[in-house]
Amino acid sequence: MEKTALKTIADNRKARHDYFILESYEAGIELTGTEVKSIRDGGLNLKDSWISIDNGELFIKQMHISPYEKGNIFNKDPLRTRKLLMHKREIMKLLGQVKQDGLTLIPISVYFKGSRVKVQVGLCKGKKQHDKRDAMAQRDAKRTIDRELKMRNR
Repeated sequence: MEKTALKTIADNRKARHDYFILESYEAGIELTGTEVKSIRDGGLNLKDSWISIDNGELFIKQMHISPYEKGNIFNKDPLRTRKLLMHKREIMKLLGQVKQDGLTLIPISVYFKGSRVKVQVGLCKGKKQHDKRDAMAQRDAKRTIDRELKMRNR
């Protein structure tokens, strides 16, 4: 059993704020050489990206990969639609849940697994405004409790 190093490239923190993540899956992504080089340089943004299922295939949309500086004619459009690679039965399972339960697919993070670029796909349910306020209140309460405990232990 070989060990592969995971190196996170980008995290979609906005997704964690706006959605409840019910399940997560790992998918490969179809990229060109200059896109991989640009990703290695840190030129990736997941902020407004989302995933759709068309004709039984997964596509990631609005993921911004900056053009590679030395790529000249080989650079592609930074916001082009990119294909995600998953097993057909996993895609069909996701399609059923998205259609039936009204859930959505959001990229949570992009990382290197060995030398390959992987995308963590989250099956998510949208948060309402009051859910976001509750989460912020819980985080603030936890921070206050931790601060008090730290002061007492001194």
